Amino acid sequence: MFDSMLNLMRVLRERLDQSAQGVGLTFSRGRVVAVLSRMEGTTQTQLAHALQVEPPTLKRQLDALEAEGLVERRPMEGDKRKRGLFLTDHARACSLDTMAATIREQVMSGLGPEERETLRRGFDHLAHNIEEMS
Repeated sequence: MFDSMLNLMRVLRERLDQSAQGVGLTFSRGRVVAVLSRMEGTTQTQLAHALQVEPPTLKRQLDALEAEGLVERRPMEGDKRKRGLFLTDHARACSLDTMAATIREQVMSGLGPEERETLRRGFDHLAHNIEEMS
């Protein structure tokens, strides 16, 4: 079973990489854009937490995305020292959320709502077990 899970992760990552490359991104940067599209105006710390990555790792990705014209850092209302993160129109045109949703549906096709929920709970349980390992 463990080998099957690793194979699933590998194949899925390859497919997601291919989709992201179609719009000129890596999987990691595409993931940042996709998550940020649901959290626009958030801080770098909040986004790093949502992505489950270290802030310095995210900073490098954001620097690259900003250089590519996909992300903007803007002063936040109420606290000009903090910067909010926003997608540019160019990033929105990439439609990464749509691509991810399409892939998600293709992966889950043939599974009913109960089977999907059972899988989700099982994966959550496995993730919890892994996090508890010392």
